[in-house]
Amino acid sequence: MFKRIVLFLATNLAVLALLSIVMAVLQNVFGVTLGNNGALLVMATVFGFGGSFISLMISKWMAKRSTGAHVIEQPRNEAEQWLVTTVRRQAEAAGIKMPEVAIYDAPEINAFATGPSRNNSLVAVSTGLLRAMNRDEAEAVLAHEVSHVANGDMVTMALIQGVLNTFVIVLARVVGRVVDGYLNGNREGGPGIGYYVIVFVLDMVFGLFASMIAMWFSRYREFRADAGGANLAGRQKMIAALERLSQTYGESTLPKQVAAFGISGAVGHGLRKLLMSHPPLAERIQALRDAPVAPVRGTVVG
Repeated sequence: MFKRIVLFLATNLAVLALLSIVMAVLQNVFGVTLGNNGALLVMATVFGFGGSFISLMISKWMAKRSTGAHVIEQPRNEAEQWLVTTVRRQAEAAGIKMPEVAIYDAPEINAFATGPSRNNSLVAVSTGLLRAMNRDEAEAVLAHEVSHVANGDMVTMALIQGVLNTFVIVLARVVGRVVDGYLNGNREGGPGIGYYVIVFVLDMVFGLFASMIAMWFSRYREFRADAGGANLAGRQKMIAALERLSQTYGESTLPKQVAAFGISGAVGHGLRKLLMSHPPLAERIQALRDAPVAPVRGTVVG
Protein backbone atom coordinates (compact mmCIF):
# COMPACT_ATOMS: atom_id res chain seq x y z
CA MET A 1 0.00 0.00 0.00
CA PHE A 2 2.83 2.40 0.90
CA LYS A 3 4.41 1.92 -2.54
CA ARG A 4 1.10 2.78 -4.21
CA ILE A 5 0.78 6.00 -2.22
CA VAL A 6 4.37 6.96 -3.12
CA LEU A 7 3.63 6.24 -6.79
CA PHE A 8 0.55 8.47 -6.66
CA LEU A 9 2.51 11.29 -5.01
CA ALA A 10 5.44 10.99 -7.43
CA THR A 11 3.15 11.03 -10.45
CA ASN A 12 1.22 13.96 -9.03
CA LEU A 13 4.41 15.97 -8.45
CA ALA A 14 5.67 15.20 -11.96
CA VAL A 15 2.40 16.36 -13.53
CA LEU A 16 2.37 19.53 -11.42
CA ALA A 17 5.98 20.28 -12.36
CA LEU A 18 5.18 19.92 -16.06
CA LEU A 19 2.08 22.10 -15.81
CA SER A 20 4.01 24.73 -13.83
CA ILE A 21 6.65 24.91 -16.57
CA VAL A 22 4.01 25.20 -19.31
CA MET A 23 2.16 27.95 -17.45
CA ALA A 24 5.41 29.83 -16.73
CA VAL A 25 6.31 29.75 -20.42
CA LEU A 26 2.86 31.03 -21.39
CA GLN A 27 3.13 33.94 -18.95
CA ASN A 28 6.77 34.94 -19.33
CA VAL A 29 7.36 34.19 -23.01
CA PHE A 30 3.96 34.77 -24.58
CA GLY A 31 2.63 37.27 -22.05
CA VAL A 32 -0.54 35.31 -21.31
CA THR A 33 -2.24 36.36 -18.07
CA LEU A 34 -3.33 33.29 -16.15
CA GLY A 35 -4.14 34.62 -12.70
CA ASN A 36 -3.20 32.70 -9.55
CA ASN A 37 -1.28 29.68 -10.88
CA GLY A 38 -0.71 28.20 -7.45
CA ALA A 39 -4.39 28.11 -6.61
CA LEU A 40 -5.22 26.60 -9.99
CA LEU A 41 -2.65 23.81 -9.57
CA VAL A 42 -3.84 23.03 -6.04
CA MET A 43 -7.44 22.83 -7.25
CA ALA A 44 -6.42 20.60 -10.16
CA THR A 45 -4.55 18.31 -7.78
CA VAL A 46 -7.39 18.03 -5.29
CA PHE A 47 -10.11 17.39 -7.85
CA GLY A 48 -7.96 15.52 -10.38
CA PHE A 49 -5.77 13.13 -8.43
CA GLY A 50 -7.73 13.36 -5.18
CA GLY A 51 -10.89 11.94 -6.68
CA SER A 52 -9.04 9.09 -8.41
CA PHE A 53 -7.08 8.24 -5.26
CA ILE A 54 -10.18 8.11 -3.08
CA SER A 55 -12.02 5.99 -5.66
CA LEU A 56 -9.11 3.54 -5.71
CA MET A 57 -8.90 3.29 -1.93
CA ILE A 58 -12.60 2.51 -1.51
CA SER A 59 -12.96 0.41 -4.67
CA LYS A 60 -13.39 -2.93 -2.87
CA TRP A 61 -15.93 -1.51 -0.44
CA MET A 62 -17.88 0.15 -3.24
CA ALA A 63 -17.86 -3.01 -5.37
CA LYS A 64 -19.19 -5.16 -2.53
CA ARG A 65 -21.84 -2.60 -1.62
CA SER A 66 -23.03 -1.89 -5.15
CA THR A 67 -23.23 -5.52 -6.29
CA GLY A 68 -24.25 -7.12 -3.01
CA ALA A 69 -21.33 -9.53 -3.40
CA HIS A 70 -20.99 -12.27 -0.78
CA VAL A 71 -17.35 -12.78 0.21
CA ILE A 72 -16.55 -16.45 0.77
CA GLU A 73 -15.09 -16.61 4.28
CA GLN A 74 -15.78 -20.31 4.77
CA PRO A 75 -16.89 -22.26 1.66
CA ARG A 76 -20.47 -23.48 2.11
CA ASN A 77 -20.46 -25.98 -0.74
CA GLU A 78 -18.24 -27.68 -3.30
CA ALA A 79 -18.60 -24.86 -5.86
CA GLU A 80 -17.40 -22.22 -3.40
CA GLN A 81 -14.53 -24.47 -2.33
CA TRP A 82 -13.50 -24.85 -5.98
CA LEU A 83 -13.59 -21.08 -6.51
CA VAL A 84 -11.37 -20.38 -3.49
CA THR A 85 -8.93 -23.18 -4.33
CA THR A 86 -8.63 -22.10 -7.97
CA VAL A 87 -8.05 -18.42 -7.15
CA ARG A 88 -5.49 -19.35 -4.48
CA ARG A 89 -3.55 -21.49 -6.94
CA GLN A 90 -3.62 -18.81 -9.62
CA ALA A 91 -2.64 -16.05 -7.19
CA GLU A 92 0.38 -18.07 -6.08
CA ALA A 93 1.38 -18.63 -9.72
CA ALA A 94 0.98 -14.88 -10.44
CA GLY A 95 3.02 -13.89 -7.37
CA ILE A 96 0.30 -11.95 -5.53
CA LYS A 97 -1.43 -12.33 -2.19
CA MET A 98 -4.69 -14.24 -2.12
CA PRO A 99 -7.55 -11.94 -3.18
CA GLU A 100 -10.91 -12.00 -1.48
CA VAL A 101 -13.25 -14.24 -3.47
CA ALA A 102 -16.93 -13.32 -3.79
CA ILE A 103 -20.13 -14.25 -5.60
CA TYR A 104 -22.77 -11.73 -6.61
CA ASP A 105 -26.29 -12.38 -7.85
CA ALA A 106 -26.70 -11.46 -11.52
CA PRO A 107 -28.17 -13.32 -14.53
CA GLU A 108 -25.39 -12.58 -17.04
CA ILE A 109 -22.03 -14.32 -17.35
CA ASN A 110 -19.59 -11.87 -15.83
CA ALA A 111 -16.82 -11.40 -13.29
CA PHE A 112 -14.67 -8.52 -12.09
CA ALA A 113 -11.58 -7.72 -10.07
CA THR A 114 -10.90 -4.56 -8.09
CA GLY A 115 -8.94 -3.27 -5.12
CA PRO A 116 -6.33 -0.66 -4.18
CA SER A 117 -3.27 -2.88 -4.80
CA ARG A 118 -1.99 -6.22 -6.08
CA ASN A 119 -1.99 -7.57 -2.53
CA ASN A 120 -5.34 -6.12 -1.44
CA SER A 121 -7.88 -7.11 -4.04
CA LEU A 122 -11.24 -8.72 -4.71
CA VAL A 123 -12.22 -11.22 -7.41
CA ALA A 124 -15.97 -11.75 -7.84
CA VAL A 125 -18.05 -13.90 -10.19
CA SER A 126 -21.73 -13.77 -11.02
CA THR A 127 -24.20 -16.53 -10.25
CA GLY A 128 -24.98 -16.51 -13.98
CA LEU A 129 -21.37 -17.46 -14.72
CA LEU A 130 -21.46 -20.36 -12.27
CA ARG A 131 -24.65 -21.68 -13.90
CA ALA A 132 -23.64 -21.26 -17.56
CA MET A 133 -19.91 -22.05 -17.68
CA ASN A 134 -18.15 -25.33 -17.19
CA ARG A 135 -15.16 -25.55 -14.85
CA ASP A 136 -12.53 -25.04 -17.59
CA GLU A 137 -14.24 -21.88 -18.84
CA ALA A 138 -14.77 -20.54 -15.31
CA GLU A 139 -11.12 -21.26 -14.50
CA ALA A 140 -10.06 -19.13 -17.46
CA VAL A 141 -12.32 -16.26 -16.36
CA LEU A 142 -10.82 -16.36 -12.87
CA ALA A 143 -7.33 -16.39 -14.41
CA HIS A 144 -8.25 -13.31 -16.47
CA GLU A 145 -9.32 -11.47 -13.32
CA VAL A 146 -6.26 -12.59 -11.33
CA SER A 147 -4.13 -11.29 -14.22
CA HIS A 148 -5.79 -7.88 -13.91
CA VAL A 149 -4.74 -7.83 -10.26
CA ALA A 150 -1.20 -9.07 -10.99
CA ASN A 151 -0.78 -6.45 -13.74
CA GLY A 152 -1.75 -3.68 -11.31
CA ASP A 153 -4.44 -2.52 -13.72
CA MET A 154 -6.61 -0.88 -11.06
CA VAL A 155 -3.75 1.33 -9.85
CA THR A 156 -2.58 2.16 -13.37
CA MET A 157 -6.12 3.08 -14.42
CA ALA A 158 -6.47 5.38 -11.40
CA LEU A 159 -3.14 7.05 -12.19
CA ILE A 160 -4.09 7.61 -15.83
CA GLN A 161 -7.48 9.00 -14.83
CA GLY A 162 -5.85 11.30 -12.27
CA VAL A 163 -3.36 12.65 -14.81
CA LEU A 164 -6.10 13.18 -17.40
CA ASN A 165 -8.40 14.87 -14.88
CA THR A 166 -5.63 17.24 -13.82
CA PHE A 167 -4.77 18.20 -17.40
CA VAL A 168 -8.45 18.74 -18.25
CA ILE A 169 -8.95 21.06 -15.27
CA VAL A 170 -5.81 23.11 -15.96
CA LEU A 171 -6.03 23.27 -19.76
CA ALA A 172 -9.71 24.25 -19.76
CA ARG A 173 -8.98 27.18 -17.47
CA VAL A 174 -5.77 28.24 -19.21
CA VAL A 175 -7.46 28.25 -22.61
CA GLY A 176 -10.47 29.96 -21.06
CA ARG A 177 -8.25 32.79 -19.75
CA VAL A 178 -6.58 33.20 -23.13
CA VAL A 179 -9.82 33.25 -25.12
CA ASP A 180 -11.61 35.46 -22.61
CA GLY A 181 -8.68 37.92 -22.61
CA TYR A 182 -8.66 38.02 -26.40
CA LEU A 183 -12.41 38.61 -26.64
CA ASN A 184 -12.23 41.40 -24.06
CA GLY A 185 -9.15 43.11 -25.45
CA ASN A 186 -6.75 41.59 -22.88
CA ARG A 187 -8.23 43.76 -20.18
CA GLU A 188 -6.87 43.39 -16.66
CA GLY A 189 -8.96 42.28 -13.73
CA GLY A 190 -11.05 39.23 -13.00
CA PRO A 191 -12.51 36.97 -15.67
CA GLY A 192 -15.78 37.89 -17.32
CA ILE A 193 -18.88 35.74 -17.71
CA GLY A 194 -17.52 34.50 -21.02
CA TYR A 195 -14.64 32.83 -19.19
CA TYR A 196 -16.97 30.61 -17.18
CA VAL A 197 -18.98 29.68 -20.28
CA ILE A 198 -15.78 28.81 -22.17
CA VAL A 199 -14.44 26.74 -19.27
CA PHE A 200 -17.74 24.85 -18.98
CA VAL A 201 -17.63 23.94 -22.68
CA LEU A 202 -13.93 23.07 -22.63
CA ASP A 203 -14.35 20.85 -19.56
CA MET A 204 -16.79 18.76 -21.58
CA VAL A 205 -14.74 18.76 -24.79
CA PHE A 206 -11.39 18.00 -23.13
CA GLY A 207 -13.14 15.53 -20.83
CA LEU A 208 -14.43 13.64 -23.88
CA PHE A 209 -10.92 13.33 -25.31
CA ALA A 210 -9.61 12.30 -21.89
CA SER A 211 -12.26 9.57 -21.74
CA MET A 212 -11.12 8.29 -25.14
CA ILE A 213 -7.56 7.98 -23.85
CA ALA A 214 -8.68 6.23 -20.65
CA MET A 215 -10.88 3.81 -22.58
CA TRP A 216 -8.05 3.05 -25.01
CA PHE A 217 -5.98 1.88 -22.05
CA SER A 218 -8.95 -0.04 -20.68
CA ARG A 219 -9.25 -1.96 -23.96
CA TYR A 220 -5.50 -2.58 -24.04
CA ARG A 221 -5.53 -4.04 -20.53
CA GLU A 222 -8.28 -6.49 -21.55
CA PHE A 223 -6.02 -7.95 -24.24
CA ARG A 224 -3.21 -8.15 -21.68
CA ALA A 225 -5.44 -9.84 -19.08
CA ASP A 226 -6.63 -12.34 -21.72
CA ALA A 227 -2.98 -13.21 -22.41
CA GLY A 228 -2.33 -13.54 -18.68
CA GLY A 229 -5.40 -15.72 -18.29
CA ALA A 230 -4.15 -17.94 -21.12
CA ASN A 231 -0.79 -18.32 -19.35
CA LEU A 232 -2.43 -19.24 -16.02
CA ALA A 233 -5.26 -21.47 -17.23
CA GLY A 234 -4.35 -22.42 -20.80
CA ARG A 235 -4.97 -20.76 -24.14
CA GLN A 236 -7.77 -23.06 -25.25
CA LYS A 237 -9.62 -22.59 -21.97
CA MET A 238 -9.35 -18.79 -22.33
CA ILE A 239 -10.57 -18.92 -25.94
CA ALA A 240 -13.45 -21.21 -24.94
CA ALA A 241 -14.47 -18.83 -22.15
CA LEU A 242 -14.53 -15.84 -24.50
CA GLU A 243 -16.46 -17.83 -27.10
CA ARG A 244 -19.04 -18.73 -24.47
CA LEU A 245 -19.32 -15.05 -23.56
CA SER A 246 -19.83 -14.12 -27.22
CA GLN A 247 -22.65 -16.67 -27.54
CA THR A 248 -24.60 -15.72 -24.43
CA TYR A 249 -23.57 -12.20 -23.45
CA GLY A 250 -26.31 -9.64 -22.82
CA GLU A 251 -26.43 -6.22 -21.23
CA SER A 252 -24.34 -6.09 -18.06
CA THR A 253 -26.09 -5.40 -14.78
CA LEU A 254 -22.84 -4.31 -13.11
CA PRO A 255 -23.04 -0.81 -11.61
CA LYS A 256 -21.28 1.91 -13.60
CA GLN A 257 -18.37 2.22 -11.15
CA VAL A 258 -17.61 -1.50 -11.52
CA ALA A 259 -18.63 -2.18 -15.15
CA ALA A 260 -15.23 -1.28 -16.64
CA PHE A 261 -13.65 -4.03 -14.52
CA GLY A 262 -15.98 -6.80 -15.75
CA ILE A 263 -14.62 -9.45 -18.11
CA SER A 264 -16.99 -8.23 -20.81
CA GLY A 265 -18.67 -4.94 -21.55
CA ALA A 266 -20.86 -3.19 -24.07
CA VAL A 267 -19.29 -2.67 -27.50
CA GLY A 268 -20.09 0.19 -29.86
CA HIS A 269 -19.35 0.98 -33.48
CA GLY A 270 -17.77 3.95 -35.22
CA LEU A 271 -16.91 6.84 -32.93
CA ARG A 272 -18.82 5.21 -30.06
CA LYS A 273 -16.24 2.42 -30.08
CA LEU A 274 -13.65 4.94 -28.87
CA LEU A 275 -15.56 5.29 -25.60
CA MET A 276 -15.97 1.56 -24.93
CA SER A 277 -14.07 -0.02 -22.05
CA HIS A 278 -13.81 -3.44 -23.74
CA PRO A 279 -12.75 -4.47 -27.26
CA PRO A 280 -15.08 -6.74 -29.25
CA LEU A 281 -14.93 -10.36 -28.10
CA ALA A 282 -14.13 -11.48 -31.65
CA GLU A 283 -10.97 -9.33 -31.62
CA ARG A 284 -9.93 -10.70 -28.24
CA ILE A 285 -10.40 -14.28 -29.42
CA GLN A 286 -8.43 -13.63 -32.59
CA ALA A 287 -5.61 -12.00 -30.62
CA LEU A 288 -5.27 -15.16 -28.51
CA ARG A 289 -5.26 -17.36 -31.59
CA ASP A 290 -2.60 -15.21 -33.27
CA ALA A 291 -0.34 -15.00 -30.20
CA PRO A 292 2.89 -17.02 -30.34
CA VAL A 293 2.84 -20.25 -28.38
CA ALA A 294 4.70 -19.85 -25.08
CA PRO A 295 7.36 -22.52 -24.47
CA VAL A 296 6.52 -25.16 -21.86
CA ARG A 297 8.59 -24.83 -18.70
CA GLY A 298 11.48 -27.22 -18.59
CA THR A 299 11.86 -27.50 -22.37
CA VAL A 300 14.74 -26.14 -24.39
CA VAL A 301 13.91 -23.78 -27.22
CA GLY A 302 16.43 -24.02 -30.08
